[in-house]
Amino acid sequence: MATIRDVAKLAGVSVSTVSRVLNQNGYVNKETEQKVVAAISKLNYEPNAMARGLASKKTGTIAIILPDISNPFFPELARAVEDVARTYGYTVFLCNSDDHSDKEKSYIDVLHKKYIDGIIFASNTLTGSEIERMQKQNTPFVVLDRTPDQQSCSIVRSKNYLGGRLAVEHLLEVGCKKIAHIYGPQYFSTARERLMGYEDCVRGYDWFSPSLMIPGDFSMNGGKKAVEILFQRFSDVDGIFIGNDLMAVGALKVLNQKGIKVPDEMAICGFDGISLSEMIEPEITTIAQPIYEMGALATRILIKKIQGLEQQNQCYELDVKLVPRESTRRGTNP
Repeated sequence: MATIRDVAKLAGVSVSTVSRVLNQNGYVNKETEQKVVAAISKLNYEPNAMARGLASKKTGTIAIILPDISNPFFPELARAVEDVARTYGYTVFLCNSDDHSDKEKSYIDVLHKKYIDGIIFASNTLTGSEIERMQKQNTPFVVLDRTPDQQSCSIVRSKNYLGGRLAVEHLLEVGCKKIAHIYGPQYFSTARERLMGYEDCVRGYDWFSPSLMIPGDFSMNGGKKAVEILFQRFSDVDGIFIGNDLMAVGALKVLNQKGIKVPDEMAICGFDGISLSEMIEPEITTIAQPIYEMGALATRILIKKIQGLEQQNQCYELDVKLVPRESTRRGTNP
């Protein structure tokens, strides 16, 4: 396999001259450039992408840092990122932070040393100091799904508060008389906003009590535990808005084990719109986020930043929609 030194020898020039031709960086006269190009063609020389990256500080790679790869929501986001990145000629590195800030910081350091071109963050552990550090290092990045405390960056997310309201309004429309909410960790902006949507909808009802709001952890087991707590507190709840689909699957399993009929005795609505929510019985009504569109938009914005075509920092909020399924279809209700 030919090397850059072989090209330089055949063209009768220095290695640095070949490098300038390859990277289009620095002056090379036309005649010399033609000799280098001819030598490259004759030797079938293929430049090493990493070596070129070391010279140009561009490697044709981006990374996405996810908080929990076991949650189906995030692989669906990552799929969109990869699909769009490939159309622009970029390779994607997938990093799983487990929502640990130290692990995320370690990834940022490693990616910076590897000359990654840009990073998409779908994690909640990104701090203001890390944002400031990346900006000083001129590392292009976009925050996806979650909103850091410091918002001087580009953010792509969905309308979580609106989704919370849509879920509760739907449960009321199908006849629910007392609605609980299983919410996600409140250090997640998404979970806080969904809870606020629930609370603003039900605060005026005589049956409302803060104890109807049960904490979960966005996991299947979290949904199971939260439903058990709910039944220890109340016996007359007939509707539950659950903060994500994964917890809704766990909650549905407990309801089935207890012999509680869904939706006739208990109607449930999840949030996210992951494919898992329609693969079980009964299929779960959900507030669907445009998962693929979110990932695709974040990737296009990041690539524009890498190419110097996007300078502004904006928050892009995408619409959510109610997807009614069997878990809320009572009687003649559609």
